[in-house]
Amino acid sequence: MASNFRFARYLLIAIVFALLLAIVVGWTLLRGSLPQYEGKVDVHGLHAPVTIERDGLGTATINGQNRLDIARALGYVHAQERFFEMDLMRRQAAGELAELFGTAALASDLDARQLRMRKRASAIMQQLPVAQQRLLDVYSDGVNQGLDALSVRPYPYLLTQTKPAAWQSEDSLLVVLAMFKILNELSIYRELGLSVMHAALPASVYSFLNTSGGSWDAPLIGMPFDWPSLPSAEDINIHTLDASLFKNGTAYPETMPGSNNFAVAGVLADGPALVANDMHMTLRVPGLWFRTRFIYPSSAGSLNDITGVSLPGVPVIIIGSNRNIAWSFTNSYGDFADWVRLTLDPDDENRYLAASGWQSIKTSNEIIKVHNAPDETLIVRETEWGPIIAADHDKTLLALNWTALQPDAINLNFVKLENAKTADDAVKIVQQAGIPAQNFVVGDHAGNISWTIAGRIPKRVGDYDPQLPADWSNPNIGWDGWLDPADYPLINKPVSQRLWTANARTVDSVMLNALGDGGYDLGARAGQIRDNLLEREQFTAQDLYAIQLDHRAIFLTRWHDLLESNLNQAQDTPLVVALKQSLDDWNGQASADSVAYRVVRNYRYEVIKTVLDGFAAEVRRVHSDFELPRLNQAEHAVWKIIEQRPQHLLPPNFKNWDELLLFGAIQIAEQLHSQPGGMTARKWGEKNRASIKHPLSQHVPGFIANWLDMPPDPLPGDSNMPRVQSPDFGASQRSVVAPGKEEEGIFDMPGGQSGHPLSPYYGSGHINWITENPTPFLPGPPEKTLQLIPTVP
Repeated sequence: MASNFRFARYLLIAIVFALLLAIVVGWTLLRGSLPQYEGKVDVHGLHAPVTIERDGLGTATINGQNRLDIARALGYVHAQERFFEMDLMRRQAAGELAELFGTAALASDLDARQLRMRKRASAIMQQLPVAQQRLLDVYSDGVNQGLDALSVRPYPYLLTQTKPAAWQSEDSLLVVLAMFKILNELSIYRELGLSVMHAALPASVYSFLNTSGGSWDAPLIGMPFDWPSLPSAEDINIHTLDASLFKNGTAYPETMPGSNNFAVAGVLADGPALVANDMHMTLRVPGLWFRTRFIYPSSAGSLNDITGVSLPGVPVIIIGSNRNIAWSFTNSYGDFADWVRLTLDPDDENRYLAASGWQSIKTSNEIIKVHNAPDETLIVRETEWGPIIAADHDKTLLALNWTALQPDAINLNFVKLENAKTADDAVKIVQQAGIPAQNFVVGDHAGNISWTIAGRIPKRVGDYDPQLPADWSNPNIGWDGWLDPADYPLINKPVSQRLWTANARTVDSVMLNALGDGGYDLGARAGQIRDNLLEREQFTAQDLYAIQLDHRAIFLTRWHDLLESNLNQAQDTPLVVALKQSLDDWNGQASADSVAYRVVRNYRYEVIKTVLDGFAAEVRRVHSDFELPRLNQAEHAVWKIIEQRPQHLLPPNFKNWDELLLFGAIQIAEQLHSQPGGMTARKWGEKNRASIKHPLSQHVPGFIANWLDMPPDPLPGDSNMPRVQSPDFGASQRSVVAPGKEEEGIFDMPGGQSGHPLSPYYGSGHINWITENPTPFLPGPPEKTLQLIPTVP
């Protein structure tokens, strides 16, 4: 008995010792991958010493003697702070995630590998101007030196039991291609759903559901569009459809990659123009962007001084200010991809008809490496227009023609913004930049403001609808290179002295035809920004920041009134009474502590979902598994139906529209009331609670995940208002700055600066973003200084 007790005691001691040893080893390894923030480091390839200063938030101020040294130093810093995140982006584009994460990532890789992005990036790299190739080479070398300088490989690779692969120059192009995918993918695949709708529905029904805008429009040029009339009962009669065709659980997503940017001319801002930007993206830890400042001599003998955010993996400032101009972006949602219907040779399925006659389909084998599993082989089939990756509603094969797949899709012309002196200079630069096409708003020190499209716009020829797959075997249909910059949409020095974009339609007529429609957002958000700008005649940075935080629910006001009206007409059952009481705290805002906002929002969602499912049911008569694609303008259609209440557009399980509208209210009441605390506890912040996580947190124990992730704070804001916010989506940064007055600018960013949890800059600035207490646009006093010293040959 005593020997058993001694054995158990020794075993317990051994277990405790082993656990302590594991903690010590783990902690040591984790500390070994910390970035170096102070001291001196030898770096080969530098022409002169480079100083890297970190302020209290970890903002990196890189002071060098030339642009190539700046790029090498930036690569060094990016690698030490964010190599894992950079790696994920290049792998996302290239279809190489399974090499890290095994079979769990294989489906994603199989999808991405069809586009053969790595091979395209290599080809693009070879044809870039020599100076741009050199910039990427130098940056890549800096990345690898920064990675090699760590005592231990970055900790995510310890957790995944893998090793980081060296950075290649083409990988920076893959990061840009990843942004193409993030910003364009929704638009591209949306068109497949539109094609199914177009084939199954009468023209009047299709146009009623899919028009580029309506009464909520707030374009920079032109007026709001008129929404089409209701389709007749002869064209569609939803009320007589079989109930089995309806799927009331159909989702109706509204978040989409986008942004707000707006500016006021200097005459309204006491000198230089004021430019505001908040880019809406999926939120994560660390944040997508990296706060950065470059200082280096210009060719004229003065100093270039550029402050903003960089994207780890790319050697440029994405948005920012250079003392002469300040620039900003939002996703334009023009149409930058087309699906091409293929006519196959009936005698040889490996040939297709092109404008030049029958051509052979090119095939290639893509080998996908899978961690802890055998390699997978994917056969990719390509045409002169692009890879064959989908089929149309009638099973006709489709090839994808997309700006990102063109051999000259990407360049680094964008870097020239660092030296631009005026808004006019900036416009000329970005119109020839190889980036995803964006709304570009710029202001200069003289007070001028301009808007144009940054990035390549395809020049379409022939009579075809770019929202639908088309046959390009006719030589007069398709793309004829890029649109000439002289034909780009452009607004320079607007009479109103104000500019605004928010992913909605910005122009009409000829300009709209050039851009196309890739699924413009509803104009409610843009209109609220516009109206805020028109309410004042003078602005400070704080005034524009207040617009970014505006979470008034102007868009939902009529839905609140509709719900209130229906409840007043209904019998006072316990649920109806609870709903009436829930509306008592309505203050017209998406406040985190508002029950009424959540109720009204859910009510709108339920009604729209029910009404739109009637149109989907009509399509399901032909395509049984059909789900509606993203219809961002559907608010116009549904509201017009509610106003006119036609019996033939009423789903068959309702006798009249009052019954449907009350049903929507009861549905959300039952959902909310059944939860602990009842309806009065269902505040918006309970639903809209931050879920800003590290990419690995779902794969580690809960206590570690809680350490890696940001706190689950309740958040105000929603879609269709300036303060776009959901638990894991929203403003990935906010900035307001006047070129030449950067000291008065403001900035905030969620998720933090560093990717290392032991870094003093892990999560830095996140609390400022949460509490609406922005930090200065310029870096603060340096707290840590690292010197990169040229290696002596």
